[in-house]
Amino acid sequence: MFDLNHCVVYVMILMLIAIAILYHYNHVFLKRERFNNTTLNEQNSRLALVLRTGRLRVWKYVLANRHYYFLSEEGSMEQEYNPIEFSQFFDQNDYENLRAAIYDICEGKEKTTTITLLSNAKDGDYRRHYEISLSVSEHDEHGRVLSVIGIQHDVTEEHRRIEYVNQLLMRYHTVFNTSLVDMIYYDHEGVLRDINERACEAFGVKDRDFVLNNNFLLKNNPMFGDVEIPDLESTRTSAIVDFAHYKDPRYHLDKFGLKGKMYYESTINPIRTPEGELDGIFMAGRNITEMVESYHRQQEGAEHLRKATESIRQYVQNINYALRVSDIRLLNYYPKSATLELSDNIDVSQLRFSQLRCIRLASPRFRRTVSSMLNRMDHLVRSNIDATLELEIYDKQRRKVWMMFNLVPIMDSDGKVERYFGMCRDITDLVETEQRLAVETQKAQETERLKQAFLTNMSYEIRTPLNNVVGFAGLLNIEHDEKDEASFIEQIKIGTNHMLQLVNDVLYLSQLDANMVEYTMEDVDFTQIFESRCQMGWTNLSADVKILIDNPYESLVLHIDAEHVGYVIQKLCQLSSMFITQGRITARCEYRRGELIIGIEDTGEGMDEETASHVFERFVRDKQERLIGTGIDLPIVQKLVQQMGGSIEFDSKIGHGSSMWISIPCEAKVIERRHNDSISNIYENLFL
Repeated sequence: MFDLNHCVVYVMILMLIAIAILYHYNHVFLKRERFNNTTLNEQNSRLALVLRTGRLRVWKYVLANRHYYFLSEEGSMEQEYNPIEFSQFFDQNDYENLRAAIYDICEGKEKTTTITLLSNAKDGDYRRHYEISLSVSEHDEHGRVLSVIGIQHDVTEEHRRIEYVNQLLMRYHTVFNTSLVDMIYYDHEGVLRDINERACEAFGVKDRDFVLNNNFLLKNNPMFGDVEIPDLESTRTSAIVDFAHYKDPRYHLDKFGLKGKMYYESTINPIRTPEGELDGIFMAGRNITEMVESYHRQQEGAEHLRKATESIRQYVQNINYALRVSDIRLLNYYPKSATLELSDNIDVSQLRFSQLRCIRLASPRFRRTVSSMLNRMDHLVRSNIDATLELEIYDKQRRKVWMMFNLVPIMDSDGKVERYFGMCRDITDLVETEQRLAVETQKAQETERLKQAFLTNMSYEIRTPLNNVVGFAGLLNIEHDEKDEASFIEQIKIGTNHMLQLVNDVLYLSQLDANMVEYTMEDVDFTQIFESRCQMGWTNLSADVKILIDNPYESLVLHIDAEHVGYVIQKLCQLSSMFITQGRITARCEYRRGELIIGIEDTGEGMDEETASHVFERFVRDKQERLIGTGIDLPIVQKLVQQMGGSIEFDSKIGHGSSMWISIPCEAKVIERRHNDSISNIYENLFL
């Protein structure tokens, strides 16, 4: 019979044993786990230290989702990137190489591989470089790769050092073997050990091995013979060597073909051991003979150029000065742009004119000429363009400017007219001179004509009284009645007096024309001169003519040339008495505002209008062919009055008589008028 109590006891004992066993194993497991965690933490710390020290980063590529995971220093997944995001960290071509390496590992082609990538991130001016080691991280139960781990090492500094070393090596190699610099190396004893191709060319070395195998010494090199090897320091030298002075066989110049003079510059650098002992001598230099000679030629050329430039500059200055002094302007007309440029300087164009402006600048009568000139140049004629024009421009003397234009066509390389070049000159003075010359020529011609007419009239006027004298004198030599002798003698006297008066007047007029008459100003009482001179002019006056002298002054002292003023009054009175037989002649005088005014009026037969308009010309006759006095009385009076600064007027009418007025400037010293003189008052009112 089954004992239930015993079964329960056994079960409880078994449970207690199980609990004890579980407690024991749990204690052991926890202790091991604590140990493992401690060990793991220590390992993680050491791993983190290694990662930081070695500039390493770890990432994992999971094949299932094709994502990249950067791992933290504790090994946990820190950041997740899809392929596009992950590719942004690297150069595109390098990233493609990384993907290819990962696929090779996933497909089992490679177990591990290392690849170098260029980062898109920059460190200053440099892009960072990474070296990534790839290996399998996890497999499945069938051995298929589940993930790939990548250990990314920053090798930027190593890459820079390698690049720097390569550059140094390349520089040394390039510098020593360059074709631009001579490189020579001597050992510590001054024996030639190396020489580059450029140095061989400079020193005429045809066989490089020959000079390297024959122990050429530094002291036998003409360029460096003065260098002291034991105390050598870094030195920069410049040498001028004339090989004609180095004929000693030890220089071996016969083997190198060096001759003439060489200019050479170099840098000598000693190479010493850490202990300071000389290990070698390195020399870098170059043959600057051609450069020096070229420099000398350039200096000579520059001097020639400077002199030529100075000569050209002086020539241009002289031309510009000549242009300014001669008032000449340079012209350039461009048919393509229809523009005229004007300048008084060779170097600078000062003014530009359009065609319309050019036409408007010309005077109206020359605008058609300007338009024709511009039209010819627009049609590219090959002939010269010359014209003299008057412009609507005034100079400082308020004269219209005259310009003379001369232009010639300038051809381009194809032989076509490119522009017109020339000069324009201000010829206003020349034109004015020519105009004056024309006027003076006309005056001279007129004077010549007048002289011829004067001589003709003179010969006629003198011949007439001379014929009378000769004729009546001839009558005295033939049979005649003695009673007629008195008449003959009287006619001879009249003709002789007339001829004498005419000759005297001609001589006096010649003196006036030549400005040979002198005028003497003095203080005189004009009232006495006026009345006496009037009476002298009327000595041959008919008894039927009444005379009236209107002198309103008791005393009138004037500063005047009394002699010539009296002569004028007398001549005017003589002329007034010639064309009156009955009636009245009035002579008046008045002083007003610095002028002496004298008037002679008669009521004689007068003159026609045409004769009156020419009364001051010489030998004028009226319609009855009668001379006015001797024919030159009024011209003499006019000349005298004008030379004394005055003016004269004449008026006459047939049947009403003639009137003559003169005005002479003078200064009154004393003026005393007569009182209760009605005639004087009337004349005074007339002048006022």
